[in-house]
Amino acid sequence: MSNQDPDPRFLVRGTIIRGYRVASGPSKDYPYGALDRQRPIFKSCGLDLDGYFNGTLNIDIRPLAFRIIKAEFTFRQVRWTDLHPPEDFSFSSCTVTCKTVEYGGWVYYPHPETKLRHFQDPSLLEVIAMPIAGIQYGDEVQVSIKMNEIEVSGTP
Repeated sequence: MSNQDPDPRFLVRGTIIRGYRVASGPSKDYPYGALDRQRPIFKSCGLDLDGYFNGTLNIDIRPLAFRIIKAEFTFRQVRWTDLHPPEDFSFSSCTVTCKTVEYGGWVYYPHPETKLRHFQDPSLLEVIAMPIAGIQYGDEVQVSIKMNEIEVSGTP
């Protein structure tokens, strides 16, 4: 029996910032929230986001950056809107700590090579989390991510 953690985690600190406001929508780009359209598709593919907040936390982790290595879920060619071509999405489970309380969540990663409308900043971690009462822009949070799924680089 091994004492090694089968699911090693890395703790990333960041600040909640305003995003494009597309996930929770509507926005200037979409007459609906992107997650309203995406959630049923993700559920039919095996990822049930029922109960999670219908938007993303945009967490600035500068000076760090991240990249997906091998996410728990990757969905290819998701056609969730007729306003642009299908997109690829990856998800990795995580835990968000805000004001000493932990919330379950998923790193939400629209693949930049298929995401035409918005620049995907490698220092911006997008997370779909359970509802966090009172969270606001400027709040500091910690995100526990799976090291075997997400690589973090840079100097904290």
